[in-house]
Amino acid sequence: MFFIFGLRTKVDRSGVVQQVCRHCGNQAAQVITRRSTKFTLFFIPLIPIRTRYAQQCTFCGAEYEISKSDADRLPVG
Repeated sequence: MFFIFGLRTKVDRSGVVQQVCRHCGNQAAQVITRRSTKFTLFFIPLIPIRTRYAQQCTFCGAEYEISKSDADRLPVG
């Protein structure tokens, strides 16, 4: 008997907001993404392990993590 298990990360784009970038200081579109990692058994996602939120500047490409409350609070359009 054998088991096939592992981790799978799914990336969802939550939206885009217009803000000043923390890295370059330009007013640009910021893409908000949600990354959720789940434990899989026989390629079926079962247990959520971790969920992270990130914001990426479309001008300079800098990406940094944000908290769930910050991601929920942003006016996504």
